[in-house]
Amino acid sequence: MAQQLCDHPDRFALAAEVHARPSVELETPIRASYVAVLIVQEDRAHELAHLVALCERFAVSPPVEGATHFNAKVGQVLLKWERHSEFSGYTFFIPNLSPTPFSEPASGFLPDGWLDGIPGLRVVAAHAKLISGGGPLSDAELETAFAGNTPVGGDIGEGVGVAYTDFKIHNDGYSRFVLINRNLSPGQAGRMVQRLFEIEAYRMLALLALPIARKQAPQALAIERALSTVTEAIASGSGSDEAQLSDLIKLAAEVESALAFSQFRFGASRAYYELVITRIGELRERRLPGMQTINEFMTRRLAPAVATSATVSQRLRDLSERIAQTSGLLSTRVDIVREKQNQALLASMERRARLQLRLQQTVEGLSIAAITYYVVGIVGYGAKALQAAGVPIQPEVAVGVAIPIVIVMVAIALGRARRKLTISEKASKSAVPSDE
Repeated sequence: MAQQLCDHPDRFALAAEVHARPSVELETPIRASYVAVLIVQEDRAHELAHLVALCERFAVSPPVEGATHFNAKVGQVLLKWERHSEFSGYTFFIPNLSPTPFSEPASGFLPDGWLDGIPGLRVVAAHAKLISGGGPLSDAELETAFAGNTPVGGDIGEGVGVAYTDFKIHNDGYSRFVLINRNLSPGQAGRMVQRLFEIEAYRMLALLALPIARKQAPQALAIERALSTVTEAIASGSGSDEAQLSDLIKLAAEVESALAFSQFRFGASRAYYELVITRIGELRERRLPGMQTINEFMTRRLAPAVATSATVSQRLRDLSERIAQTSGLLSTRVDIVREKQNQALLASMERRARLQLRLQQTVEGLSIAAITYYVVGIVGYGAKALQAAGVPIQPEVAVGVAIPIVIVMVAIALGRARRKLTISEKASKSAVPSDE
């Protein structure tokens, strides 16, 4: 029987991922507000509960557990919520325009205190308005919309719309976007507004690495100078190897600590910057006469900041490698010195062993004489006893005859004992397992 074909456990979730966080179709005119907050994993449950409370207040079905995006009409406001890896984005829409530009924003129609109760740290807040029109805004209209700041922008969607912003935070704590609908469909309008908000969000998130880079740049310079000093001392042969190795270990610990603290943020900065460039490309922007485009503004202002973070990150990684190489060189030199010391110690031990062997041989010669003396003395006493008992024997002759015999026997006995000890020692050495 053929085995049944099984789906990968993540097949449907992965297929649905490309349809996640869809844009909202927008009818012109409309006001929009956007807020992005950095939020830690421990506050995700609080975030969801805060969103569910808003839905219950307006009798709206809340998002399900584990949801990453959610759209709902809460009162007069159309709410769009998106959960990302380290931040959440809230977008609010309300039809029609306010009496004066950027007064009565969409976020102002939420229940009092709800927006301030969102857990996390706000990193982005922006207002946008989508209006109908044919041509670019006049200087007076731009002056009013952006409070005298210099705007940037251009035709978008290959001429079906116009987008303006000044990338400034105004007195209300929000930045501003103006989008003119020349011939945008509702779907196009929703995607363009979403892209403008995402450009602002990813721009700010990419810049979060800049304060860290500015803080670590002097630290990296100090470590480079200290490493140069240690390297010069190693090259000249001055100073203690142990002290230099201790200095290198300290420098390595400082570098690794800096890397552990910053590498996530630096990596995220690069990823967010790439998203900014991607979203700007999706605008399909064309230049307006006498105005800087959004792409040009980002290239001149954001790219250097991201490059600074990337440079500091690379300096720290290079420092880590250089310290490792220097430590390896110093360790090799220390190993060579220790090897020479070990060789000298072994030579000294060998000399001592030879001296000990000679001393042992000398002691053995003295032992033969001492043992012979005592044994011959016993033989002499025995001969005298036999003479006293009537045996015809001369004690002096017996002693004289016994001396060479005893010497030979004692020498043979000591030689056998020495050979047995040697054989026993070799057997014990061969029984010890090798390191291989």
